[in-house]
Amino acid sequence: MLSNSAKYAIKAVLFLAIHSNKEHKVMAKDIAEPINVPQAYIAKLLQILVRKNLVSSNKGPKGGFYLEEENYNTSIMRIINTIDGEDSLNACMLSLEKCDADKPCPLHIILSASRNHIVDNLNHKTVKDLVLSVEAGETFLPL
Repeated sequence: MLSNSAKYAIKAVLFLAIHSNKEHKVMAKDIAEPINVPQAYIAKLLQILVRKNLVSSNKGPKGGFYLEEENYNTSIMRIINTIDGEDSLNACMLSLEKCDADKPCPLHIILSASRNHIVDNLNHKTVKDLVLSVEAGETFLPL
């Protein structure tokens, strides 16, 4: 359901949430290896997130990427939508162009309730929620 790019972006944001702040910025090269994403690719994704104000950055010798306090309140769905587009999770599971509630594909009815539940959860879960679950030991990230 999620593109690799969206997964990488979520991992990068969570890495920054755990390992950076305004005084301690992280370079793209230092994010790439721990989250197992090529450096050039993660740098490109981070620039997209910076343009959408989901991540902050500074250039220069003490530059790098970090999260502002308000970034912790970003929903996971907003990160996904920024990278994959607004309709990414609403796409037909059989990749049919004209599948919708009025003209559903064979999988549409089976999956629509689950998909709605997932989208609702992603809309309500924030970066901070996920970081707190990692810090509490409820979930893990190999970062």
